[in-house]
Formats: sequence, structure tokens, C-alpha cells
Amino acid sequence: MKSECGGCASCGTHFNPILEGDNGALKRALYKSMGHTDEQLRRPVIAVVNSYTNATAGHVNLNELTANVLKGIEEAGGVGMVFGTIAPCDGIAEGHLGMRYILAAREVIAASIETMMRAHRFDGMVLLGSCDKIVPAMLMAAARLDIPAIMVNGGPMYPAEYKGKHWDGNIVTEAVGWKARGEITDAEFAHIENIAEPGPGSCTMYGTANTMCAIAEVLGMSLPGSSMLPAISTARRECAQESGRQAVRLVRDGVNARQIITPDALHNAMVYLLATGGSTNAILHLQAIHYEAELGHLPLATFDALSHQVPLVASLYPASEYDMIDFYEAGGVPAVEQEIAALMRPNALTVVGKTKGQLLAEGHHTSRPEVIHTLAIPVRNEAGVAVLHGNLSPLGCVVKPAAVPETLMTFRGPAVVFNSEDESVEAIMSGRILPGSVLVLRYEGPKGGPGMPEMYRPMKSLEGMGLSDSCALITDGRFSGSNRGLFVGHISPEAIDGGALGLIEDGDEVSIDIPGRTLTLHVDDATLAVRREEWQPMHKDVPRGFLRLYRRWALPAAQGAVLADGETE
Repeated sequence: MKSECGGCASCGTHFNPILEGDNGALKRALYKSMGHTDEQLRRPVIAVVNSYTNATAGHVNLNELTANVLKGIEEAGGVGMVFGTIAPCDGIAEGHLGMRYILAAREVIAASIETMMRAHRFDGMVLLGSCDKIVPAMLMAAARLDIPAIMVNGGPMYPAEYKGKHWDGNIVTEAVGWKARGEITDAEFAHIENIAEPGPGSCTMYGTANTMCAIAEVLGMSLPGSSMLPAISTARRECAQESGRQAVRLVRDGVNARQIITPDALHNAMVYLLATGGSTNAILHLQAIHYEAELGHLPLATFDALSHQVPLVASLYPASEYDMIDFYEAGGVPAVEQEIAALMRPNALTVVGKTKGQLLAEGHHTSRPEVIHTLAIPVRNEAGVAVLHGNLSPLGCVVKPAAVPETLMTFRGPAVVFNSEDESVEAIMSGRILPGSVLVLRYEGPKGGPGMPEMYRPMKSLEGMGLSDSCALITDGRFSGSNRGLFVGHISPEAIDGGALGLIEDGDEVSIDIPGRTLTLHVDDATLAVRREEWQPMHKDVPRGFLRLYRRWALPAAQGAVLADGETE
């Protein structure tokens, strides 16, 4: 994009060629109408993609960080121009039609960034986001556009404290169960609601938001050591300013996103995810980033192979009592990378110009070994995330051993079948689910949902009703990173595509074997064949608009649930 000399005030040329000469006059005039000067327009023009909203806790501090980014860009000799994108909150969308839009929003965000960037031909971009689908969408856009880019997240929230224990906002959902069982009063429930989310930032659990912020750092797309800086810290603002400076350097050095988002970097991200038991949603997002970098489809088999090699070295809330602030104090991502260095690929480049190997050589060891363990003495020999196969999911499905009690690593029980999340929650809360059951939630995949909503409420309801240690839940939908217990998601093919999930009947025996990596429906093939002849898919109506388009074009969960473009499938 840049002119031969790179643009300077003395010769009058512009860094960005669309702003040069007579053909650039109208564009320059439009920018000047907003106060930009000729001198500024000769510099690298850096887009600052600000997903600020005061409707999402993890994004409410992004205007302040945007101001810091703009300072950094100015200091480094660039000019920053801000535009926004949507940032829906999973917690607020949870439990109603809105949750069906959350994964689909990932595609909207990526496309909106692509559209603005291509329309204006900015030289580079700084991406500001914190929450579940916004961060992966921004990384997808960077991979798709392949221009200089750097990611800045807003930082995790500090935890709530209740009866001497740290919690994140999901205490509220569990408290619904406590209240239903008569364990707390209405007044105590109101108190829990008021203290559950104590300030700005991404929820202080190792859910999808913080998992993906960490993965952005592991990929090399964020400043080293930056992803876990608390939202309210001075260091968070300093990080934003330095990221602005670094964005200009990336443009001047001609370092594009796909020089950083490489197979080696994605390998490192997968290893990190498995070693820390991050959100199962991260598998979908890494597959999508891989796809957008034009590396083809990232098969679940790759995660499966790695899961047999990578132990769990850090167990974080909700899998343990250690929240994101504990993780930050323990050294965060660099400290984990130090412990798993032998499994990492050192040649992967990062936004600071150093390779992963050079950063590892700096020796960022943990100060809290109870939070971050070693390869020699891990939390578990089992990886934190695993892929299962079987007659219920020949294309694969996902489970999170890091959040599964040891007593449930193998499980067999009778199926209790539901065709919607709401049906299952009503059954759980009314006391109709018996210990030992396998809850089956189907028609909740990318097409069947549509939108592949997360089955947050059923799992939290099981916890609140004291059933999370004695029941399992399987689905073609997703799960929240805050869930814990025995849950299996992303079952492919999904029910609406003719997957065997749609053939299960109440009372059928289902077994889950995490060590053996299998998910099995114990019904003979002949019986299933008869059921298939009688099977009719369930069609769920949704409002006219984008969700109908998503349902039409979404690929299976086993391929990241991305929108098919018809060219690279």
C-alpha cells in the first residue's frame, strides 16, 4: 500500500497511495473536513477498531483505552482513525432468542471490520475487544485482511467475594438454584446479585473471553504479557499506548497478520488451550482463524492428537478456585508458556518482532506454583480439552476434562431427551431429573439452533439443584466457558443434518469415556435404521434477517461453524 519512499513531509508524498495525487484529492478533502491535516495524511493511517459499548462489561473501558492507543500512534508518527463494531454480551443474551445470535455475531463483526478496512484502505489496525465472540472475530478479520494488525483486550474484572470465597458473576445463576431449594432468602439472593459483578472487565473466569484474549497473546497478536492485565490497572492503559506505537512499527516494517498467524502459531495456541483447559468454544474459534488465514480447515483430529501429548498445567476458575487475577499474579500466559516450552514451536513470530523462542529465552517463571504447575508435575496428565468420537458423533465432539470431576471421567446412564434448552431447564428445576441421567439437548447446532447457542442454563441449573456431580449433558450446541461438570458439546453431524443425536429416545443407554475418547449410543444399528426411516427434522423458526442467512450458510461445528464462501470448502 505504501509509496516507494514511505511518505514524508519534505517531498509531499503520502504513505497511503489512495491519498496521493489528483485522484486522492476528494479523499483528502473528506478527511480534512474532520480536522485531519495534509501532514497527518502523509503518515501511516492506522484504524483503531473500537468495540466500546456501555452495554457490555468487558467493553465499557475501551473508549479510555482507545484514547491511549491514539496517543501511541501519534507518538510513533502515525495518524489514528477510529471506527466501531458491535459487541454483544453472552451473559445478557443468555436464556432467550439473543443467544442464537451470539456465535453468528462473530461473522458479522469480522465482516464489518473487513468492509470498513477495504473501503478506506487503512494501512494497519489496532483491534480493541474483550469478550467472547468479539476477540475471535477480530483475529479472523486480521487473518482475512492480512495487513499489519495488533490486538488489545480490555482486561479481566476483579472477582466478587462471597462468604470468604471468590466468585464471578455466574454465582447469580447458581444462586437461583440455591433459592429454589430454600437454601437462601430473597434478601440474600438480592445481595448476591448486587455484589456479583464488582466492576468493569471481562468476567473473571477462564471462559471464552479470557481464553481468547490469552490465545491472542499466544498467537503473537498481542503484546507479550498483556492479556491478563486487570481492566482497572495502570498497566492496562500503558499497554494500549504501546500497542498504538507498535502498530505503526508493524506498518513501517511491512509485517502483516499472516506472517504472525501461521501454522506454528496456531499449533502453539492449541497446545496452550489444552494445557490450561480453556473454553471449548476456543476450538471453534481457532478453526475459524485457521480458515480465514487460508490454511484450510483445521480438523478436530489435530486437537485430538495433541490432547494425548499435552497435560493440564494450569486449572483455573471455574475448574478451580483460581480466578483471572490469581492467574495474572501467577505470571499469566508467559509463565504457562515457559512451563510448556518443550511443546511449543519457537520460530513463530510475534507483533514485537521477536520469535516465541526469543521470548521464552527471557525466562518468565511463575511466582505461584500452586496456580501454574510444571510439565513434570502437572495438575493432571489429561489435557484440559479433549475430542471424542463414536456412533453419536462420527465427525467429533468436544469435552472439557479440566471441568469434569474425576468420578465422572467415565459415565453411563439412561437418556432423557429434550428438543430445546427451555424444556431441559424446566425439567431440571421442577425436580424431574434423576441422578445418573444423561440429558440429551438436540436441535441446538449451527443450523438446528440455529446459531449454536450455549447450553449455559441447563448446566448451571444442574449445579444449583445439586445434580452436577451425578448427571451428564450432551448436545450439538455449545457451552459457556463458565460451565463445569460432565458436558459434551459440538456433536457433529448435528441432529438437523441427520446425526444420530436426533434418533435417541428416552431410556436409551449412552456412555461417555473421556480417557478412551468415545461417545457411544448403545442401540443396535438395525433399531437405529428403523428410527431413521421415521425421523423428521425439527425446524425452529427465527425472525427474518441475518440468523436465517447464518443457518443457510454455516458449516458444521466440526469445521468451526464458519460461513461457507463457496470457494475454499
